[in-house]
Amino acid sequence: MEFLQQFIQQLTKMQWSDYLDIILVAFLIYKLIPLIRTTGTARIATVVIGFLVVTWLTEVMHLYALNFLLSQLLAVGLIAVVVLFQPELRRMLDHLADIRLNRLFGTEKDTLPMDSIISETVAACEVMSKERVGALIVFARHSIVDDYTKTGTAIDGQVSEQLLRNIFFPKASLHDGAVIIQNGRVAAAGCVLPLSDTHRLSADLGTRHRAGVGMSEASDAVVVIVSEETGAVSVAVSGMLKRHLAPQTLERLLRNELCKDEEVKNENLVLKLRQKLHKKNKEDSANEK
Repeated sequence: MEFLQQFIQQLTKMQWSDYLDIILVAFLIYKLIPLIRTTGTARIATVVIGFLVVTWLTEVMHLYALNFLLSQLLAVGLIAVVVLFQPELRRMLDHLADIRLNRLFGTEKDTLPMDSIISETVAACEVMSKERVGALIVFARHSIVDDYTKTGTAIDGQVSEQLLRNIFFPKASLHDGAVIIQNGRVAAAGCVLPLSDTHRLSADLGTRHRAGVGMSEASDAVVVIVSEETGAVSVAVSGMLKRHLAPQTLERLLRNELCKDEEVKNENLVLKLRQKLHKKNKEDSANEK
């Protein structure tokens, strides 16, 4: 109760600039979190936060000798972090240097709406499935995938059925790698993805499926895989593989994973309205008879 009273008193003493300061800091943290959600940067954050928490606990528990030792280590800890995590820091700094302000503040718009991108992708996968053409398509979301994009050939093209089919044409030079779709455009093709070492995958699955699952484990990307041997279409999300998907199922799954919550709600609302209208028309027809 005393803590609550002190908290209320502190709020009454705050000025409008204090509230603005808190809001701006919270907004920046919210926008910067997606930039450090890769595996490498997550390792850096875990080490630093863990070290700070242990140092704080030693101070709270009055472990003065250990606290002094950790404080001295903390003084040179930044140098150790730079040495140990040099590749991860370099990649993160490269990304921050290249990022545009409109992306940072959420004002960047895709060339095509996600609805059209999904439709074009599903159409391409349906044709490639029938023709037994292997494909590996990565939909990047919040995680940084620049390391994998740089392994392929930069394209920066509009997503279309023809472009995807041409890339994965068996005699094309980029057909063996993965296509990465980022910010509503085909960012690169022929990309090399990390292979999953999980034992849950079936023994009949090849490198393409293991690469798709590995990418979904290393990031929050959604990966579409078309089998060259069977023509089966699969989707990997968060390390889980959903296999043998029909075109309608694939489209619904991609919409649920990639479209905004509001768009999904609107789509469900339209579907419910159509069902109600259809039901009403059937009832009217039955009454007329």
